Amino acid sequence: MSESSIQDDVLGELGPDRLTEIASLLGTDENGAKETVATTVGAMTGGLQQQAAAGGDDGNEVRQAFAEVAEPPLQGVATLGGGLLGGGLMAGVLAKVSKPVAAAVSKKTGIPAPTVARVIELLIPVLLAVFAKRAADTGNPGGRGAPGNTASGTTPGAAPASGGGLGDLLGQILGGGKK
Repeated sequence: MSESSIQDDVLGELGPDRLTEIASLLGTDENGAKETVATTVGAMTGGLQQQAAAGGDDGNEVRQAFAEVAEPPLQGVATLGGGLLGGGLMAGVLAKVSKPVAAAVSKKTGIPAPTVARVIELLIPVLLAVFAKRAADTGNPGGRGAPGNTASGTTPGAAPASGGGLGDLLGQILGGGKK
């Protein structure tokens, strides 16, 4: 099976109904909607990669959000709080990058920034689902993702040291990494 791009995964996850909704919002056809989604997803994942590579609080927050995505889903009573698909840290990180991404995509495509921002709102839950699926498909590097297992020297939910584990996971989730 060939490795698909994150844009392809998002388009597949969107399905025809949501893609039609985005096309209507943009005032374009399905191909125009696909191009805008691909451009927007590319800008969002690029922004996340830049922030993850940066130092400081923003970089730490992005790395922690990806560590959260890589954790196995909660089971039982713990899921009542919403879990990953309820948002979590990654939803907050995506919301933070949405305004600069909307401005950049608007500048590149000529689509008004508020319209791009609305498309991003529709894409955030889809991106969360794609990130979760990609994290589950990474082969559980270092034993992470198996119930009760964490990479040595880490605690559940803690971001592993940069280099290796999390860096590889970021590449695999955002694209450009090996599966």
